[in-house]
Amino acid sequence: MIDISIRNIKKAFEEGNNILDGLSFDVNEGERVGLLGKNGAGKTTLLRLITGEMESDEGTITMPAHKKTGLISQIPVYPRHFTADDVMNAAFENLRAIKAEMERLESEMAENGTPELLKAYDGLAHDYGRLGGYTTEYEMNRVANGLRIPQEQRKQSFESLSGGEKTRVNLARLILENTDILLLDEPTNHLDMRATEWLEEFLGKYRGTALIISHDRYFLDKTIDRAIEISAGKAEYYSGNYSFYVVEKQRRYEEQLEKYQREQAESKRLREAAARLHQWGTGNEKLMQKSRAVLKRAERAVKTEKPDKDKTMRAKFGEREFQGDEVLVIRDLAKSYGERRLFDIKEIEVRGGERIAVIGDNGTGKSTLAKLIMREEEPDSGIVRQGPAVKPAYLPQIVMFEHTRRSILDTLIYSQDVSPQAARNRLGAFMFSGEDVFKQVGDLSGGEKSRLRLCMLMNGKINLLVLDEPTNHLDLPSREWIEDAVGEYGETLIFISHDRYFINRFATRIWDIEDGVLTDFKGSYSEYRRFREQGSGGRDQGTGIRGQGVVGKGQGAGDRGHGAAGEPLREAKTKKKPSDIQKELRRLEREIEKREIELDELEQLKRQHSAEYEKLLELGERESEIVDALDELYKQWEMYSEE
Repeated sequence: MIDISIRNIKKAFEEGNNILDGLSFDVNEGERVGLLGKNGAGKTTLLRLITGEMESDEGTITMPAHKKTGLISQIPVYPRHFTADDVMNAAFENLRAIKAEMERLESEMAENGTPELLKAYDGLAHDYGRLGGYTTEYEMNRVANGLRIPQEQRKQSFESLSGGEKTRVNLARLILENTDILLLDEPTNHLDMRATEWLEEFLGKYRGTALIISHDRYFLDKTIDRAIEISAGKAEYYSGNYSFYVVEKQRRYEEQLEKYQREQAESKRLREAAARLHQWGTGNEKLMQKSRAVLKRAERAVKTEKPDKDKTMRAKFGEREFQGDEVLVIRDLAKSYGERRLFDIKEIEVRGGERIAVIGDNGTGKSTLAKLIMREEEPDSGIVRQGPAVKPAYLPQIVMFEHTRRSILDTLIYSQDVSPQAARNRLGAFMFSGEDVFKQVGDLSGGEKSRLRLCMLMNGKINLLVLDEPTNHLDLPSREWIEDAVGEYGETLIFISHDRYFINRFATRIWDIEDGVLTDFKGSYSEYRRFREQGSGGRDQGTGIRGQGVVGKGQGAGDRGHGAAGEPLREAKTKKKPSDIQKELRRLEREIEKREIELDELEQLKRQHSAEYEKLLELGERESEIVDALDELYKQWEMYSEE
């Protein structure tokens, strides 16, 4: 059964510029589908169209009328007196209505317990139990604890909570409502690592349908069965999780590039053949007709667009070779805010080339530790000492610029003392080009500010890089870019992150801050997870990646070079009668016409099945077979024509 059917959706915010341009796909009941695409591709717009918050310009969205849909990016307006607990309790409105009706019937039955009343009461009692009426408090505590909503926050006015806290409480309400279709727009943005793991476990057991937008690649790997990428307003389908998508997208790029190059070569060959026939055919109308036919085939030979790689930043950190072993020493370090002690660290030493991930719940002091290392804050006691040869650089979680009215270009010129052209060249490597460089830095998004700060950092010769949530606010291509840049950086790295994909790739040492205690573990994040789970007696939630059964390129393709009926193609003989040659040419022309009609029919079928990715794969394979057969038929036709 289909839960979400998207058909030929078009949506434009500027005339003539469709953000969604004929988008079509289906989501089946019980599927967990990840929506991928660059920032601005239209992912959030699509979710708003699905919920009816927006209307499309063209196309239809169909969903079962009896199913309940919830969107996490939408935070409803609640009465001013509502606490966080009241918001979560709103999930049980239907149960409260059943309970109220049961109480009314109890009052009536006390005066006159007719069989009809008893039957009605029994039916309500059965529904109340079946829908969880007797376990609402337990369920609310379970979900709130899983999403790490503390008791003191639950008693607060919902209106007084931060945006992230409201999102967390609203997510709890949606989960408690037993929503049939969940639309999750960046659900992990305001969750710490443990709450994210709880949500992953919940989605693993969830029986409904989920459509998920997320930049958390680890989360996508754990939760989705299928990926749909929105690109140029249309859908590309991938039958696996995020890791499958990365491999498959690269395979498709290489396949399309190879096909494009093959078609270009074939087109060139046919054009040359047409030119020869034209030269031979002076005064011979038949040869001139053949020349025009071959030229037409040359035009039709190119069906594949040249694939473009995603435009990403291209730069790397400047490095300064480290002299000596000591990069950082921390001893007897204590820091508090008021009566709350963040941490008390006895002794830690960092050596050159280490890559340290600082992890822990929100509010445990991770960013404060980074500021202490960078000497932007002073400790209550103890020391943080950088080695004498250390040259550090720091990317804070929230990037601020002193002169907010300066343009991007002027900010770089003044801070780096470079010429306007040199500044433009460097900004271009970070995807700031054209008129964008004249934007005021105060008007930039969080991701754009991070990119500009990185542009400024990367020019320096540094050997200690401190990054606080470096992948926050970045879309997936930009996250992959910064990973490439960090991967090439060979000096010491200390980074704070909730991005487990990033942590897993780079960390060789873990600092986990919990309840004022820093656990220093030398090893990868995967090793630390196993250590933590074995130590706590908890069960391994697993880090396995689904959907990686990718057939290698060229496997299962079968042998090519056979004719339309599967017979080996006949080779042209050198000495044949003119009548035999004409007969063979007519046969080939009939075969060519037949295959070209098949191609036209396939194009129509592809349009009819544009939302069925498995059918499209099947049609694409058939199209490749026909194109290859046509190429061989035209080669033979050309050989006989020359003869």
